[in-house]
Amino acid sequence: MLNQYETVFIATPVLSENQMKEAVEKFKGIVTANGGEIVYEESWGLKKLAYPIQKKSTGFYHLTEFRAPGASLEKLETEFRRDERVLRFLTMKMDKYAIAYAEKKRARKAASTETVKED
Repeated sequence: MLNQYETVFIATPVLSENQMKEAVEKFKGIVTANGGEIVYEESWGLKKLAYPIQKKSTGFYHLTEFRAPGASLEKLETEFRRDERVLRFLTMKMDKYAIAYAEKKRARKAASTETVKED
C-alpha cells in the first residue's frame, strides 16, 4: 500500500542552481529507489526565512509530493538529516482531503498559466 506524502525542504542559500538541482534529484532518486513515485514537484526559489538558521537568513525552498511505502520514509528522512545542504525539512502524510485539495490547487494553477499563455 502506497501512502501519499508531501515534503518541503529548505536548502542552504550558498548553492548554485546546478547544485540545487543535484540535491533535488538525489532525494527524488531515494524515493523512486525505495518503491515510490513522484506525483508533483515545485521549486519555490530563494525565500527569506522567518528566523535565522545556521546564521543564514534565506534558503531555497522545494516542495515534492510523492507516493511511497511507509518504510521508505525513514530512509528519505535519514538522508535529509545527513545532507549538509539541507537546513530544514518537513514531511507530512496526506489524507484524502489534503490530496483532493492539492489536486484542485494544481488544476487551478495549470488553468491560470494557460490563460496567461493565450494572452
